[in-house]
Amino acid sequence: MIKFIKNFRKDENGAVTVDWVVLTAAIVGLAVAAYTAIETNTNTLAAQAATQISGEVGK
Repeated sequence: MIKFIKNFRKDENGAVTVDWVVLTAAIVGLAVAAYTAIETNTNTLAAQAATQISGEVGK
């Protein structure tokens, strides 16, 4: 039993898996944040362009 506990303590495979899961979650979070920022700014730009074009057509 003591040997099993010592081997379990030295084993780092699980720690590497946790590191990759955390890293992947961080990348996905940053991608979602970037997509949200781009989507918001694109919608704003499209609305401003539509307003400008409709103002030019009315003249």
